[in-house]
Amino acid sequence: MMRPNAMERTILHLDLNTFFVSVERLREPKLIGRPVLIGADSDRGVVASCSYEARAFGVRSAMPMKMAKQLCPEAIILRGDSGAYLKKSDEVTEIIRAHVPLFEKSSVDEFYVDLSGTDRFHGSWKMATELRQRIIKESGLPNSLGLSINKTVSKVATGEAKHRPDGQLQVPGGTEKPFLAPMPIERIPGVGGKTAHLLRSMGVARIHTMQELQVDLMQRLLGEHGPVLWRKANGIDDSPVIAWHERKSISTERTFSRDTIDVVKLRGLLTAMAESLAFQLRKGSKLTSCIAVKIRYADMNTHTRQVRIGYTACDHIILPLIHDLFRALYDRRQRIRLVGVRFSHLVGGGHQMDAFTDTQEAMDLYQAMDRIRKRFGDRTVMRASGMDAHSIGRMDNPFDGQAPVLLANRRT
Repeated sequence: MMRPNAMERTILHLDLNTFFVSVERLREPKLIGRPVLIGADSDRGVVASCSYEARAFGVRSAMPMKMAKQLCPEAIILRGDSGAYLKKSDEVTEIIRAHVPLFEKSSVDEFYVDLSGTDRFHGSWKMATELRQRIIKESGLPNSLGLSINKTVSKVATGEAKHRPDGQLQVPGGTEKPFLAPMPIERIPGVGGKTAHLLRSMGVARIHTMQELQVDLMQRLLGEHGPVLWRKANGIDDSPVIAWHERKSISTERTFSRDTIDVVKLRGLLTAMAESLAFQLRKGSKLTSCIAVKIRYADMNTHTRQVRIGYTACDHIILPLIHDLFRALYDRRQRIRLVGVRFSHLVGGGHQMDAFTDTQEAMDLYQAMDRIRKRFGDRTVMRASGMDAHSIGRMDNPFDGQAPVLLANRRT
């Protein structure tokens, strides 16, 4: 069941506990020990993060804020500061970068570290413990760790470690399957609400029951995702730690056959570009924290302006900023030869679309739009203002012959 060289791997998973709340408590110690909610304080807002004290009342991340306030009326509600969180995330990243050879930043508050082979020198458990303590000391942020032979088991171990006084847990090689067996199926990374509901309707509530299923049955039930989840349930995960590089980016640009000063066309094109790139982010479970607009004039002079933002993949956050950048760059006296859009400083984290301004309605809308795009192509759903942009240069997914579905311009 397990590849022979899998036992040679040692993978560390680090998680910054209640990250947003922890950053706020560093800035305001009076919040320590109090139930805290981070997110938009409105009936349509959602909880971006919550303290353990709030969780004791049943509050969870992504819960509608209205429900959270009903469950925990005494909670302190903070809108949040994405800039401060981004800065702290970068600080922890630099601490990790300085002390390990290979790490992956899977989201703003989660990291995987490949410690394979370190037992020959200092010992992987000792290195993991020292790294965790160094993060606590230098950043002031509490964190938990899990250590095992693969990413899946280490991530689950971190979740268990949060309930331990020392905040860390090692799963010895060869014990992965019994370690996972008694846990609910929702503990497996990748088992969402719909998948869990389907499995539970069949009597599969614990991981040990999934371990006993035939892999071909899982494939019939869940398609290609089924065997992947079956392997994870059995403690098998060969996925590598992917080296993280901060300045990864995605971009697109359009060179016009004739130079133009048609501002309506330019704005519509920028809208379509940004929408398509944002969809690519969500499709790849990525977030951006830096957006840029590029303009090349008829005389070949090229100008670019960018802005740092809180990690997001949401159109309604990105689009206004794209147009603000364009207005700041645009010289009405010159014709434009090329425009482009770039998203950079990407990290994993499709699960947190926007920490502070999303409503449940907006999140549901994005999910519905993305399902249509994945099935019929990424240009089948768009804002009306981008309808004239039928060809967007280097974009990967054109109309594919499908009639586009109009999404009227409105705030989501």
